[in-house]
Amino acid sequence: MSGFSHEPVLLKECLDGLNIRPDGIYLDGTVGGAGHSAAIAAKLGSGKLICVDRDETALQAAGERLKPWKERVTLVHSNFDRVPDILDELGIDGVDGMLFDLGVSSPQLDEAERGFSYQKDAPLDMRMDRSSALTAAEIVNTWPEEELKRILYTYGEERYAPRIAAAIVRARGQGGINSTLELAELIRRAMPAAALREKQHPAKRSFQAIRIAVNDELGSVERLLDRAPDRLNPGGRICIISFHSLEDRLVKQAFHKRVDGCTCPKSFPVCVCGFKQTLRLAGSVKAGKEEVERNPRARSARLRAAERV
Repeated sequence: MSGFSHEPVLLKECLDGLNIRPDGIYLDGTVGGAGHSAAIAAKLGSGKLICVDRDETALQAAGERLKPWKERVTLVHSNFDRVPDILDELGIDGVDGMLFDLGVSSPQLDEAERGFSYQKDAPLDMRMDRSSALTAAEIVNTWPEEELKRILYTYGEERYAPRIAAAIVRARGQGGINSTLELAELIRRAMPAAALREKQHPAKRSFQAIRIAVNDELGSVERLLDRAPDRLNPGGRICIISFHSLEDRLVKQAFHKRVDGCTCPKSFPVCVCGFKQTLRLAGSVKAGKEEVERNPRARSARLRAAERV
């Protein structure tokens, strides 16, 4: 369990963004190693903290770390896109703050048998929730070439997606692809020589893309953004940390749609489209130089916050 004890990214900025009240109700939708949750719980008095994660191993580790504040903490095994359903099940109408860290936990990447790493040999899995049916092996060995090309290009921003997708499909006729290192080597061989001179591992973007597809990560973020802000109490804050441009773009667009989503022509004297503002922007920040030096994982992190009106 101790493997899930990693340094939380943008911790001070998250605490400031949430504007925590000791008697408030807060939700950490991606509790992971509970670094953020422990800091939130320590600031509460009579308040409550709901901790959600789709990874049962992470949730168990979080429970251990949060024992000093167990009276004010509720652990929930679920996906963050179910926040309204979770609150309904707990009999809670609204919360005073929500935090979502969209990054993959380092322990998940480091645990070889989970199949996230392109540097450690393991079965092709990549499920954050191991009770889910879809695995990386199914995607790699059964999805059509065009669909493989689409996810590699869209989710991984992999410019050699056509070459890699074609190589994957060819390998199916030779016994299929059964392990992470087998897939990583196949990707490496499909890349041109120039690409292999890049600093990052040649399989990094493709593994990211397949992981996103296995866990429907962007779909989950879209559902979260569509529903969760409506369960904030007036003045409540939502804080979201993203680690790549695809997620950050979704967050930025969703916030702005709720801040200024009127579709009426500028010439109209009054709004007739029915738009009602539900959020106001409360800040956007990236990790500073000192934090990045201390925790390289923070390099690509961006925190966006908004407040319920």
